[in-house]
Amino acid sequence: MATFEYQALTPAGRLMKGTVEAASGEQANEMLTEMQLRVNILEKAKVPRPRSRIGRNEFLLFNQQLASITKAGIPLERGLREVAADIESRSMRKLIVEFADDLQAGTSIEEALEKRQKFFPPLYSQIIKAGVKTGRLSEMLTSLNHHLEMSNQTRRIVFEAITYPLVVLGLAAVILTGVFTFVIPQIMVIFEDMGSQLPVLTKAIMAATDYVVPFWIGVGAIVAGLIVLTGALSSFPAGRRFKEYLYMRVPVLGRVYHRGLMCKLADAMGLLVGAGCDMPSCFRLSAGATGSEQVKTQCELVAAQIEQGQNIVEAGQLCSVIPPLFFYSMQLGYQRNELEDNLFSLSDMYSQQTRTQQSRLQALLLPVMLIIVGGIIGLAVTAVFLPLPKMIEGASGAIG
Repeated sequence: MATFEYQALTPAGRLMKGTVEAASGEQANEMLTEMQLRVNILEKAKVPRPRSRIGRNEFLLFNQQLASITKAGIPLERGLREVAADIESRSMRKLIVEFADDLQAGTSIEEALEKRQKFFPPLYSQIIKAGVKTGRLSEMLTSLNHHLEMSNQTRRIVFEAITYPLVVLGLAAVILTGVFTFVIPQIMVIFEDMGSQLPVLTKAIMAATDYVVPFWIGVGAIVAGLIVLTGALSSFPAGRRFKEYLYMRVPVLGRVYHRGLMCKLADAMGLLVGAGCDMPSCFRLSAGATGSEQVKTQCELVAAQIEQGQNIVEAGQLCSVIPPLFFYSMQLGYQRNELEDNLFSLSDMYSQQTRTQQSRLQALLLPVMLIIVGGIIGLAVTAVFLPLPKMIEGASGAIG
């Protein structure tokens, strides 16, 4: 059934506006005619844009408050209303109140969450259900807060690792553009009379000053093309997998990105194992929490093989993104009944590696950029000084 908006006249000539649900426009027109309305305008109603997920920081604050309330022994329905009263966001407050209303009306927590799953992180429904069933809701919410904080920290590290090179490149571009646009042309005016007697390097630098603007136009076109290409690749799974493949091949930066994914995967799996989730579901849900298409594909493969009876190490043999150490550590933890602890240890290890790689990137990038910028400016200075001996020689000859 579709919704149609109409404008029509009543038998008395009064204008009416409204909506009607029908399978087609013809059926809607017939329904209005049967109501003795003369239809002037009938068109399909625009579908309202669905609300997006709530913000990360907003959700983290909500979850922290809910964990504190449940720890105090307050019933979930009442606790949700208490949390909603302290939230500034109207959309978030409305969402929580509606959730509490459903619980008060007798709706199960699984059904209430299912209706609103698009507003919450992928793991939330599983964690809440496990916490309610085991009576460990406060503990599970606290563990979820740890996971969210770890995920935010990893995302921040990766973001800083990406933005730092861009900032350094931007500053270098400004410096070099200023030198070639304002400094070099003023100095080169002195050498114009020498013509063909100028050294090759000096001629090259003088020519380069004429192409600063076209160069940056070309760079801008390339950057715009890359942005459009990235957006196009992000619109379908195969494109996202290819984009991730390229990211991971970038020196140092690729390792930062990869370690960040492994940190989020291990932390999410530790959280789900603590919630009593079965192993195939752990892999599938945790992969969704990473947001990586490559990780999703490989975790789906691992989950399918575990369902066929293979152990964790055997199931992970064909994975290229998830390292063998990850599966070996999981297998040991499973055998020793320490899987949750092992996964959180893996998360901490990958988090530390991510920070180490970020520090390495920053430590390497600044000297490299200084050498490049200094080298270009050094060439420009050398080009300026190369003609001076001939000028001095010519001036001495003229005086003599």
